Amino acid sequence: MTKTESPPGDMPMYRENYINALRKELLEMVEKELTPVALRYGYSEVPLESNIKWRPQVLVLGNYSSGKSTLINEFLGGAIQRTGQAPTDDSFTVITFDETVPCDGPVRVTEERDGRFLLNDPEFPFEALKKHGQRFATHFRLKKVNSPFLKNLALIDTPGMLDSITERDRGYNYQDVIGDLAQIADLVLVMFDPHKAGTVREAHVSLRDTLPARTFDDRVLYVLNRVDECTSLSDLLRVYGTLCWNLSQITGRKDIPMIHLTYSPHAANSSDEPGTCYSAYLKELGNQREQLKKAIAEAPRHRLDHLATFIETHGERLAHLLEALMAYRRKFIAFQIKNALLGLGICLMGGAGLAALLSTYGVLAGDLNFIMAVGAGIGAFFFVLWMTLLRKFFVFRFHRRTMQTLDQLTPLENQTRRDSWQAVRDLVDAFLKKTGGGYSLATVRQEHSAVRKVFDRGAREVRAAFNELSRI
Repeated sequence: MTKTESPPGDMPMYRENYINALRKELLEMVEKELTPVALRYGYSEVPLESNIKWRPQVLVLGNYSSGKSTLINEFLGGAIQRTGQAPTDDSFTVITFDETVPCDGPVRVTEERDGRFLLNDPEFPFEALKKHGQRFATHFRLKKVNSPFLKNLALIDTPGMLDSITERDRGYNYQDVIGDLAQIADLVLVMFDPHKAGTVREAHVSLRDTLPARTFDDRVLYVLNRVDECTSLSDLLRVYGTLCWNLSQITGRKDIPMIHLTYSPHAANSSDEPGTCYSAYLKELGNQREQLKKAIAEAPRHRLDHLATFIETHGERLAHLLEALMAYRRKFIAFQIKNALLGLGICLMGGAGLAALLSTYGVLAGDLNFIMAVGAGIGAFFFVLWMTLLRKFFVFRFHRRTMQTLDQLTPLENQTRRDSWQAVRDLVDAFLKKTGGGYSLATVRQEHSAVRKVFDRGAREVRAAFNELSRI
C-alpha cells in the first residue's frame, strides 16, 4: 500500500485523500488479481469489483407490516416510499442521492428508473442480479432523492416478508435475491413488529439460511419497530421475549444480539385509536430511532474494512478452490502414469508370453531375437488398444470415484477451512464436471500462487494501512 506524507495543518483533507487512495488500490487489487481467476473458474459470473465499486449500501428487510417504509421516510425527511398496514409495495427499490438537485428544497423523488436500467448500467453493482430473470427486473427500480441523508450511502428497500408466498407466486427466488444484495451491502437492517415478532416463514429462512451464508453477523442490525402499539410495558416485555426466543431458535445463538426498540412519534401521535400511544412507559423506555439512524449513517466509515474483508474472504475461497483443482489434477496425472505403466507391463508380458506359446506349438519359427521382436510387437499392439480403448474406461472410473469423494481433495482440519470449502465445493464440482479434469496443472498452480499472494501479503498490507489511518 502506498503512503503519502501528511501535509501540516490539513489533516482532514489528508485523511480523505488517504482513504480514497486506499480504496482505489483495493479495487485495483481485486480487478487485476482476483477477478480474472474468479471469472475463469466460474467463481463469479461478473467481475468481482463490480460488487464493491459503488457507494456504501444499507439493505432494509422486514415483515410487510414492520414499518420499513415509514422508517425510511423519516430518515430521508420526505414521503418517498408508500406506507400502510397492508402490503403496499412488492418491489426492490434502490434509493440513492441525486447530486444534480439542491438539498435546500423539499425532499422528493427527482428521478425514477426501471430495473432494466439498473441491471445494465455499469455504474451500479447489480449486473449479477440479471440471472433472476425478467419477472424480477419488473420488480426492481431506482429512485433518486435530494435528501442529505443519502450523500454518502444508498438504501435498498425490499418487499415485505410473508408467510405463505412461494417462488412461483413471486416469479423469482426471493431468498436468492436477498442473498445477492446482502453480499454487497455494508449494513443489513432486519425489522420486526409486535404482531409478528420473527414468526413469518420468509423471515425465518432469511435469518437461518440466507444471511449467515452471504454476509457477516456484525453487519446485521435487528429492530423491533412500532413498540408504541404494545398495550403496556408487560405486553412489550412479552413481545421482546418472544422475539429473543425466536431469534435464538432460528440463528442458534445463545448470545442474543442487540435489538433496537423504535417507534415513529409521528405515527403514534397521529393515531385515531384511543389509547394507542402509551406515553407513560414510552417515556421510560425512550426511542432508539436516533441511535439507529446514527448507526446507518456510519455505514460509510466501515466501507474500507468491509473492502479488506471482501479481499480476504474471496482471496481465501479462490485459493481453496484452486488448491482443490491442483489436488485433483495431481491425482489425475499420477493415475495416468500408473495406469500407463501398468498397461505397458501387462501388454509386454502378455505379448512375450503369447509369442513364447506360439513358438512352443510351432506357429512361430526362428531364432530367439525374432520371437522376442514378435512378442514386443504383439505387446505394443495391445498397449495401443489399452491406451485408446481401456484407458477411457479407467479414466471414467477414476473421475467418478474422485467426484464421489470430493471432500477428500483438500485437508479440512479446522472450522475456517470447512467454511471456506463449503463456499467453493459446488464450484469445484461444477468445474470438474465441465472440464472432465482436462486443464493445465501449471496454469492452476501459477494462479494459485498469485491469489495466495493477494490473500497473505495483500491482506497484511491492508490491515497495516488501516492502523496508519487510525492514527491520522
